[in-house]
Amino acid sequence: MLYNTLLDQLYEPRSTTIDPLGYGRVAIVTGCASGIGLACTQLLLSHQFWVCGIDRTQFDYNLLRVADHSRFHFHRADLVADPNACDDSARICLHAAANNDLPRRIDVLVNVAGVLDNFASADTVTDATWDQVLAVNLTAPVRMMRAVLGPMKEQANEKYQQSTHMAASSSARPASGIIINVASTAGVSGAVAGVAYTASKHGLIGATKNVAWRFRNEGIRCNAVLPGAVDSSIGQAIAGRMADGLDAAGFAELAPVHALQARPETEPNTTSISTDITALEVAKAILFLVSDQASSINGVCLPVDKAWGAM
Repeated sequence: MLYNTLLDQLYEPRSTTIDPLGYGRVAIVTGCASGIGLACTQLLLSHQFWVCGIDRTQFDYNLLRVADHSRFHFHRADLVADPNACDDSARICLHAAANNDLPRRIDVLVNVAGVLDNFASADTVTDATWDQVLAVNLTAPVRMMRAVLGPMKEQANEKYQQSTHMAASSSARPASGIIINVASTAGVSGAVAGVAYTASKHGLIGATKNVAWRFRNEGIRCNAVLPGAVDSSIGQAIAGRMADGLDAAGFAELAPVHALQARPETEPNTTSISTDITALEVAKAILFLVSDQASSINGVCLPVDKAWGAM
């Protein structure tokens, strides 16, 4: 399933005390309306984050617990169509947080929004497909990182100036910002997707590592998760394109690799792909990278693929 529709099953019973992981912290999640983005939104809210969700499709508030509605702000935007959409989205998030009596800050950015290609190879990919996939999967995430790095650096400087226990000669900054990019097994392999999707996810991993190194001394961490075949909107797209719009020759070369992770459906004569990996499992990996338990983890690309990427 794309998300847990039985909302109470998402959350472990606990006391009503403040959750130190998320209370008072502001997170932005792109692609929040479905799949990994929705699961991530639900999970962050369950840990008392204030979440600004961004998606180009309308968000269904029925997918959230009523108790979480007051800590969720939805901003509908197409991060590709408008070159200023990412900067505008970050500003809107900052203003919305301030209007909810929260600090005017951005603590976490989770870049989830993505689009699959049609498995076309370099000899058959069209300019339209190449441009769209690279714009959604690489350009928009980099623009979102650019939009939040300014506020995150300001937060680092404020924390540094307020700190009384740090040695005056130290160049390190207290933790002030966390960025998680949702890449893919396709970001480290050439055998699981078309050339456009593969190039976009390789590029996103490169951008992740560059940001991690460049801002490592400014209290900013940047990591990526690499999901394998996940039951998500992209997973559904794979199944759908088996019947429509698929580059048959390209997919024929990749199908044996997908078969190593996919499980056959219980019903006969079906063409859909089944996998044990859920969007919620990916969201839990993201939550770990956001937590203080990962405070020394920076520039890492964490597979969430049940060893699919170990081949």
